[in-house]
Amino acid sequence: MAAAGYPAGQAVPAAPDAKDEMVITAASDSVSISAFPTLTRYIIGKTGDSELAVLLMALSLACKATSRACAKAGIANLFGLAGEVNSTGDDQKKLDVLSNDIFIDALVNCGACAVLVSEENEEPIFVPPEKAGRFVVAFDPLDGSSNIDCNVSTGTIFAVYEKVSKTPTSVDDILRTGNDIMVAGYCMYGAATELVITFKGHGVHRFTLDPSLGEFMHIAANVTLPEGGGKKIYSCNEGNSGNWDPAIKAVVAKYKEGSKPYAARYVGSMVSDVHRTILYGGIYLYPADAKSKNGKLRVLYEGFPMAFIMEQAGGAASCGLFKGTIQRLLDLVPKSIHEKCPVIIGCKRDVEAVLEEYVKQGLCK
Repeated sequence: MAAAGYPAGQAVPAAPDAKDEMVITAASDSVSISAFPTLTRYIIGKTGDSELAVLLMALSLACKATSRACAKAGIANLFGLAGEVNSTGDDQKKLDVLSNDIFIDALVNCGACAVLVSEENEEPIFVPPEKAGRFVVAFDPLDGSSNIDCNVSTGTIFAVYEKVSKTPTSVDDILRTGNDIMVAGYCMYGAATELVITFKGHGVHRFTLDPSLGEFMHIAANVTLPEGGGKKIYSCNEGNSGNWDPAIKAVVAKYKEGSKPYAARYVGSMVSDVHRTILYGGIYLYPADAKSKNGKLRVLYEGFPMAFIMEQAGGAASCGLFKGTIQRLLDLVPKSIHEKCPVIIGCKRDVEAVLEEYVKQGLCK
């Protein structure tokens, strides 16, 4: 059987080696230093592409503005519902609407984007020709927004593609496999505001917002999951367990067996749960079930970017058993911009164990 949902004969992408590492200033919080390893410096040095650098600067500005809005949500009366629903039928919070407006304004006006896809908009946003560039961005402006009012971490998820069509731009520029992603990342708004970003083949890098400078500072290069899979942690919404297929039920039951069972950790904000999985190890599952046969997470701005980051960090990303076959998540070809998929991502040890359980249960070959 192919490992971690990868087709037979296809090698699992290897994590980048340390030679790609950027020099990090250890004393970056000291007022006595003169070298600042900022996101701006990293992007300019890494891309060599001024238009892509402009796009990523616009994304970082939107992340800073969203972080500020989250931090001031209580005193600015930004808690609660906006009275609307988004493209997938979820109730919109006030911060959902504000963060979406922030990202759209930043990206439309940066001059580098041609098409935008947001969780909060039913249709793709085509940038006016006089402002259009050559990139396409799919994003969830505020993932985990159901947690906003109780002050639990939320985040932004994004993926960047280069458009393939000549003028006029079409939706086909975004309906592509995750293998075409150029850059993916997420920004987590919690105890600190942290941006995690990866360029294809250049590793996963962590940046933390320094409020005193208003800049994201580079704190870790070539981040990978812990060797051997790390801590035994599983993360899933067990409230859905009655609708799971037999393989997922069996795997989660095994996590609880023995004298040293897996620890259960579930925030309910994908950014937080995946971030912990990358740093500590283990697995994050949001499988398809009897109620949601296609899963609940959106392919373009949740599944794809997180799968891309996880693989770049040395992990694995699969849909599990989806539409009758085991599928690597990044190989999906979405047919619509808000299409959903199951997500099983984490260390190879645990993802492969889930896929092996499907074979053991006789649900696939």
